[in-house]
Amino acid sequence: MPPRKKSRILIIDDHPIFCLGMSELINKEEDLEVCGSVESMKKACAAIDDLKPDLVVVDISLKDGNGIDLVQEIKKSHEGLPMLVLSMYDESLYAERALMAGASGYIMKQEAIHKVVEAIRHILGGDIYASITVKEKVFKRLTSQHAGDNRSPLDILTNRELEVLRLIGEGCSTKEIADRLHLSIKTIGTYRENLKEKLKLKHFTGLVKFAVHWSNKIMQ
Repeated sequence: MPPRKKSRILIIDDHPIFCLGMSELINKEEDLEVCGSVESMKKACAAIDDLKPDLVVVDISLKDGNGIDLVQEIKKSHEGLPMLVLSMYDESLYAERALMAGASGYIMKQEAIHKVVEAIRHILGGDIYASITVKEKVFKRLTSQHAGDNRSPLDILTNRELEVLRLIGEGCSTKEIADRLHLSIKTIGTYRENLKEKLKLKHFTGLVKFAVHWSNKIMQ
């Protein structure tokens, strides 16, 4: 009897130690194997073309961009390829965005490590993997005609605005944010103004304080 074919997993994460630990965990399973890992958005699509994985694990925070943007890009270029988003950030805001972008699951890195294998198997089986709270929130958003009525200011931020807010909260300068996101300093300035307007903050100092407080909160 020929050996059972293993499902191939590609990891996209810029933390080498995490990738190593995740690879060891997955490779212990009889039906799963890590076919490769890359650390950037730039290398992701080429790796998918070369390695032809059955599922991709994507981190939200990448050195050259945002994992949610990458999920949208992969969905367009590799239709039907399932994706699991892993993140150190609280699910309350990012999980819904990840699922709406095209991911099939969202799990926090703080979860027990065996949960990752559980999530991978759920998704390979055609299911969505997320907490009940997240699933209900997404369902209500899709079915309610008044989904925006009770949304918080953070909910109405675009994915790019949210990324800029996070980087401000991490202490990055305008130039550092521009370099990180491959955008001009002027464009980042525009995002800053949009953030102040949407969050109803008058001064940049207030925006920084808000961003630091929020960044610390989602990391808890």
